[in-house]
Amino acid sequence: MRSYIRHPSDIPIHVQVATISSQTANQRLTNVSHGGLAFESEVPIESGTVIQMNIDVVEPGFEAQGVVTHCHEEEDHYIIGLEFISRDDLFVARMVEQICHIEHYKREVAEREGRELSGQQAAKEWIAKYAASFPQWSS
Repeated sequence: MRSYIRHPSDIPIHVQVATISSQTANQRLTNVSHGGLAFESEVPIESGTVIQMNIDVVEPGFEAQGVVTHCHEEEDHYIIGLEFISRDDLFVARMVEQICHIEHYKREVAEREGRELSGQQAAKEWIAKYAASFPQWSS
């Protein structure tokens, strides 16, 4: 079983190079893994760079620091791999991952079916449809 799940590409994250306060950018999350996450970036970020990231489409927003583990060019963007610095961020990231999927589902239902769901309604439907196929992490 894989240890990450692809994210809806419409989930934005905000990243900031920890040592350079002026270098910030809004990016798109691609996946969350057992130890970190990956995101698309318009610019490369060197391996070993410490960055601050947050996801504010969830309430409360998720913030974490991580170290860039890899940067690979893909067509017109880069895929940046980030390892969380704090082990406590792993559990929280897992919850954020599920909330991001539920938020994406809520938007998708509104667009495709014209139904406006509350967060609770969207969560119930998403859990019933997709929770069983959501990859489990072993400790």
